[in-house]
Amino acid sequence: MKAISFDKTGTPADDFAVLQIREHAIPEIGDKEVLIKMSAVSINPGDFLFIQSLYPEPKKPNFPKQIAGTHGAGIVVKAGKNVSYQPGTLVYFSYLKSWAEYAVVPEEWLIPLPSDYPLEKASQFGNLVSAWDMLEESKVKPGDWLALTAGNSTVATMVSQFANLRGVNVISLVRKVQEHVPLNDLGVTKIIELSKLSCNVHDQIMEITKNKGLNGIIDCVGGPVTGELIQTLSFDGRIIIYGGFSSEKFELHNFDILFKNAVMKAYGYRYFFQPPTEEDNFLLQKIAEAANTPKFRVPIGGMHALEDYKTAIYESIHHPERGKRFFIFSDEREESI
Repeated sequence: MKAISFDKTGTPADDFAVLQIREHAIPEIGDKEVLIKMSAVSINPGDFLFIQSLYPEPKKPNFPKQIAGTHGAGIVVKAGKNVSYQPGTLVYFSYLKSWAEYAVVPEEWLIPLPSDYPLEKASQFGNLVSAWDMLEESKVKPGDWLALTAGNSTVATMVSQFANLRGVNVISLVRKVQEHVPLNDLGVTKIIELSKLSCNVHDQIMEITKNKGLNGIIDCVGGPVTGELIQTLSFDGRIIIYGGFSSEKFELHNFDILFKNAVMKAYGYRYFFQPPTEEDNFLLQKIAEAANTPKFRVPIGGMHALEDYKTAIYESIHHPERGKRFFIFSDEREESI
């Protein structure tokens, strides 16, 4: 089988030689594992953290020929004798070695999806889970105001659509409006284009909310803008932090937190260290159903074969605002190898 693998850690943005497309043997499965024929894999920032060996154990590369990729969707084509999944099942997983034509995954890490689930959503189901979780953590209610940084990003557009379904007002902060990302059609109430802003972010937020302020912030950028956003929080407001694209810091005074009873909380993907549990099944089905409508959209930057990995990775790193990039294999939903 073809797979993208690496023999040393590094940053693909600086050195494409870190990654190579090579032939690998189709792996054997154990009694509690399945063999998955990959259908689609979305390329996320976390994939590059893995290649740089920035994740803690157990998500560290194992050389030589470590296959890249940490999640994806595909069809079960072979199951171990102690596995309940049948061949032909469409599954998502957040595990390892997904940038390949086939992957072996322990049963406990699988999330089953409807057989006709759109692959651009199935392959990044983990992002849907994160978007849902952070919206829950923000505690916003119908009529409240929620601000999202990096508004053109996949996770932000997922949050905005889930928020819109709940009647929450969404302010999306973007460096530049992108024509192919129609934010107003993706649940966004107001857009703040930072490159064209004539006043500071604080004043713009207060004008939009008619001095009510923000009830919630979901931030993956950081920097001075985050500090301004926190200062616009209303009483009991919350900020959820899940990334740090900016290299700059933000500053706050204690009273920015104390006088508003504000909560600042970090969010990490819930299935990073632990697999889904039986108790999660109802929630996962609920998330899958909420996103499985034509109106719920995922901006697509491009679908790429493994052989086109240099273009796919370059665009993912340097132009994420152009939409999510995917490795696409097949959509045959076949039942056997």
